[in-house]
Amino acid sequence: MNFKAICSDIDGTLLNSERDLSPRLKSVINQFPKDFPVILASSRMPDAMRHLLRDLGKSNEPLIAYNGGFVLDKLGDVLDSVDIPLNLVAKILEMTRKTEIHVSLYHGENWYEPKEDYWSKREIQNTKVEPTWMSGNDVLDLWAKDNLGAHKVMVMGESNEISWLFGELHLAYSADLHLYRSKDTYIEIAPRKISKATALKLVLENLYDFGMEEVIAFGDNYNDIDLIQKVGWGVAVANARPEVKAVAKEITLHHKEDGVAATLERMRIEG
Repeated sequence: MNFKAICSDIDGTLLNSERDLSPRLKSVINQFPKDFPVILASSRMPDAMRHLLRDLGKSNEPLIAYNGGFVLDKLGDVLDSVDIPLNLVAKILEMTRKTEIHVSLYHGENWYEPKEDYWSKREIQNTKVEPTWMSGNDVLDLWAKDNLGAHKVMVMGESNEISWLFGELHLAYSADLHLYRSKDTYIEIAPRKISKATALKLVLENLYDFGMEEVIAFGDNYNDIDLIQKVGWGVAVANARPEVKAVAKEITLHHKEDGVAATLERMRIEG
């Protein structure tokens, strides 16, 4: 296999069982040319991705954050920004008000958490980023001043409540929102009109002289399906959802078994 760029999801795909980059993966990436693009595409915020690029020795790379809602070029300048309108964010908050569901709000470089609890501590540990502590209503007031919305709303809680909310949101707002059930206890909410694939296409058109057909991409979850379908070689890790495996051209090892590195080693040898 011979490709001109790598695009990869992070959680459940690129990271190992310690939620980190393995020495094997870093070694493989290090053997590619210095200017070979490694583009991360994630539901994470930018700062939860940058430390991974630094660890790969790839600091000056574009970033596809929030599943494609916030796209940065190599210098950190904004290529695209698509958010959930403020009135929809307010409706999500209203729907969760009488539940135990935890709501995290994101815009650009900012992550807002209402309180320190199990869910917020878990996200801090997983992403290595510290949030701004602010209630949902105060965030709405702050964003209203600048006519901003949310690049991502993440709701976390007990699986029955999350299932209820998923159903209600799907029924009312499926035309406006992407709802990713990344786990039974999570929903990641993004604007409907964006995806990792639309963001990657934009990055390539603005920064490179090749197209989607010359990219190899890796993923594991529903928000990776479009990306894996649209690139030249889409790879699902063994732990991927069945729907992701169904559209992939290759199924590699489990993310805990260095599936991305295993495929890239073969690419390096053959390329």
